[in-house]
Amino acid sequence: MTPLITGANRGIGLRLLQDYAAEGLSPIGTTRADDAPPVAGARWQALDVTDLKQQKALAGKLAGQPVDLLICNAGQYLDKHQQLETGYPPAMWAQMFAANVTGVFLTIQALLPNLGLSSAPRVAIIASTMGSQDRAPGGSYIYRASKAAAINLGRNLAVDLRPMGIAVGIYHPGWVRTDMGGEGAHIDVEEASAGLRTRFAALTLDTTGCFETWDGRPYPL
Repeated sequence: MTPLITGANRGIGLRLLQDYAAEGLSPIGTTRADDAPPVAGARWQALDVTDLKQQKALAGKLAGQPVDLLICNAGQYLDKHQQLETGYPPAMWAQMFAANVTGVFLTIQALLPNLGLSSAPRVAIIASTMGSQDRAPGGSYIYRASKAAAINLGRNLAVDLRPMGIAVGIYHPGWVRTDMGGEGAHIDVEEASAGLRTRFAALTLDTTGCFETWDGRPYPL
């Protein structure tokens, strides 16, 4: 099995890459900058998920190679400390939606031929319960809105990709102790990766369109 993980240079993405490599697979990790840490058994590719030219370049480099599991992990959370009265500038909205929503779509679109070469292709979108309308305590408006859009995108892609045999799952990785999640988060990257890899392995066309937590609980939209 060949997994491809976007935004794999740190945090959850890096741990997933390391764990898949440790399993003896040959995972592919992408990163925007020249900051990829060495991971034995893994392959690195440059990719800014918001850049269509880079998406096409990646697809060209991987032409003819199957991607069995595409993990859309790359994303941004820039509005954590913005104030309602003075913050959330339009440029921040555009930048975060480009990374968290458009980037997901462009990656899936670019790598459809590679997914089509797999016998059991799967797409995993890393979203967040912060995008659920059932959990709305306020604040972080751009991040919440972008993750809600990513959930909606995944649900609709699940319908359109089913006839191609591609299963799509949407996942909340937990509140993880990373640069994004902070030191006060509930779980570490090891637990998040283990849970997510179990979820990805269980994803089939029978469960396509699911929105689940890392530990297997279905989550309301």
